[in-house]
Amino acid sequence: MNTYLTSYFPLFSISFFSLSISIRVELTVMDLLKSLGMYEGLLEFFSATGIRLSLLLFFCVLFFMVLSALKLIAGTLNEISLLFFSEDHQGVSLTKVRKGSIIYIIGSILSLFAISSFSLIGLIFIITTLVYFVYYVNAVSEHLSMSGMIFFILFQVFTWSLLLIGFMYLCINLYNGLMASLPL
Repeated sequence: MNTYLTSYFPLFSISFFSLSISIRVELTVMDLLKSLGMYEGLLEFFSATGIRLSLLLFFCVLFFMVLSALKLIAGTLNEISLLFFSEDHQGVSLTKVRKGSIIYIIGSILSLFAISSFSLIGLIFIITTLVYFVYYVNAVSEHLSMSGMIFFILFQVFTWSLLLIGFMYLCINLYNGLMASLPL
């Protein structure tokens, strides 16, 4: 298989995941605007299609940027892990794992059929990521010693856990700061 054939799959995967999440968020925001009574006011200035399309495009761009940043972080962490723990100095492992982008394209297409639920989209994303991680570890395993594989996995789990915990801590601090500043 030509390695360049799958080079566009990450772009399509990010686009499809962004679209599915954006459609779900747009529907939720529209319901929220209607329940708050703001939708009727917006209709005086914009058409219903204009409101929906503007929200959809805004959320598509937002989630595209978030998922692109996550892909950039993931690629960097994967290559750092290989630098530290792999015995492959020629980059053969990197060309082998490029085919794994098919896993993400399948997951992203499935997420388009799951726009009825945030949890279903999230579940598809998590399962897709875990399947890709297993594929990735399997693909690079021939260039890893047993201890290298263990440390490779631990490095990935530790780094992603640290990033997730740090992000959650930041969100909680931001929320607490906003709540403390409100005059109640």
